[in-house]
Amino acid sequence: MSLHDVWQLVFDFLPKKPVCVQPVDENLSTDAGLLIFRQWDEQQHFTEGFAQQLDDSRRDPDHTTLEMVRSRLFGILAGYEDQNDHDALRSDAIFKLLADRLPEDDDLASQPTLSRFENSITPKSLLRLEDWFIERFVNSFDQPPREVTLDIDVFDDPAHGEQQLTFFHGYYGQYQYLVRAITCAENDAVVLPVLLYGTADVALGLGEDVQRIVGALREKFPHVLIRIRADSGYAKPWFYRLCERLGIEYSIGLGMNPVLKRNSEELLENAVEQYDQTGQPQRLFTGFDYQAGTWDQPRWVVVKCEANAQGTNRRAVVTNRPGARTLPAGAYDEYSERGESENRNKELKCELCADRLSDHRYLANCFRMFLHCLANNVLVSLRQKIADPPAEEDASNHLAPDAVPVEAARAERVADTSTAAAKPIRWVKATQAHGGCG
Repeated sequence: MSLHDVWQLVFDFLPKKPVCVQPVDENLSTDAGLLIFRQWDEQQHFTEGFAQQLDDSRRDPDHTTLEMVRSRLFGILAGYEDQNDHDALRSDAIFKLLADRLPEDDDLASQPTLSRFENSITPKSLLRLEDWFIERFVNSFDQPPREVTLDIDVFDDPAHGEQQLTFFHGYYGQYQYLVRAITCAENDAVVLPVLLYGTADVALGLGEDVQRIVGALREKFPHVLIRIRADSGYAKPWFYRLCERLGIEYSIGLGMNPVLKRNSEELLENAVEQYDQTGQPQRLFTGFDYQAGTWDQPRWVVVKCEANAQGTNRRAVVTNRPGARTLPAGAYDEYSERGESENRNKELKCELCADRLSDHRYLANCFRMFLHCLANNVLVSLRQKIADPPAEEDASNHLAPDAVPVEAARAERVADTSTAAAKPIRWVKATQAHGGCG
């Protein structure tokens, strides 16, 4: 029985001829899975909108800005995060298709060309990219949201040599950048990324960023409830006041101090006693008004006390959520859910290699950071589409999860270019494989 009759995917993003993917007797090219991302990009205009924000003063370029953005984006999605990878990928038939070229067309941009491209990005282009990320996030909702939860966190980005604005950070023990990402808990999208110098305060410029995002959300959705969650690095009086002035509900971690410990000591003793009696881990909660010396007014603080086989543990959260006074446990658990956003940041850093900001110039690395965050948003939006497709769509149009190959290795591609232009392009795996991922 031939495998040709099992299933077939046809992509129409290439005007000159359709691209057909189907099982054959030989193994499929492993990077062909990127075609489904290209089709999704064609529908959602990720790369097109991104490239439109970039200045390009060149005349009659061999490689357009959009083409180079697509080369880098799809390379990141497939695990080719280094510019050097594109010295091989530039002649790859699949990557040519992704950049709107036919397999027999000229090669794509080389590593030196991509390096010049990234180093030519202007501050104005980066500011436009910030606005574009926010605008795209606001427009990503199919229906007006009742609430939006913004999670704020940073991750370290180790230096690759002597790069501009990388400094030694005592906590991380390395020369580095800091990447701050504001993400949306409802759809996992990166709303606004910022590349901070290596020893910067994690809240540097955060007030302006939050006001821009909140302003854009409220302009389109006047009645949306906005919540913010962040760890104790953002426990700053000015940030509390900003959230209160903007009508934002916040839950922010708070470092334990002698006053908080004294107010929760009895609860911790109760947790230890109950654990000793039952042998079961205990989680007890309390809440009280607290005003630090630098605060302008008292605020509600929830303290969690734990006792288990590992010992005892106390954590505190300052919050203005209305239900926190009656249900402190629920308020704390809601704060703890920000751990899922931390997982998304780990995926961005480790799986999409956002820690590979290895250009020398700071502005070029800012642009790289935007590319990696764009890859994240393409990935999570497609993942959400697959997991929860609209019910009214025809089932034949759904992007089935089992139709997307896992990108685990590289393979050479063989194209039958002797056929007529109208005949779909089909790809099979060659016998000789390349080395591991870049």
